[in-house]
Amino acid sequence: MGKFQVITLTDAAAERVRDIMANSGKNALGLKVGIKKGGCAGMEYTLDYVSEADPADDMVETKGVRVYVDPSAVLFLLGTEMDYEETKLRNGFVFNNPNQTSACGCGESVEITPANPEALAH
Repeated sequence: MGKFQVITLTDAAAERVRDIMANSGKNALGLKVGIKKGGCAGMEYTLDYVSEADPADDMVETKGVRVYVDPSAVLFLLGTEMDYEETKLRNGFVFNNPNQTSACGCGESVEITPANPEALAH
């Protein structure tokens, strides 16, 4: 039985992570996704470089890239698809999160309800 992935990546997101890592100028292993309190809707997604693996992080290795999930964000990100889009007005990562209950008008912050911990057992 395979390990359940907290987060999945689209091809576009994986390509963007690859580009970021190639141009980072850092000795990074991957990107770390997390959640912090902030913004008008209450929470914001965070992204940072990972230079040293933390065994507490949930590591997702897919499509040739590594994404680490902060342990405090797992229940908020469970089932999330990370995408990357470019439009005329903005470009950036988009999180298609089934736990997200609302978002602010600017698109920078969200309201997220944690997933049921029993969902991790399945």
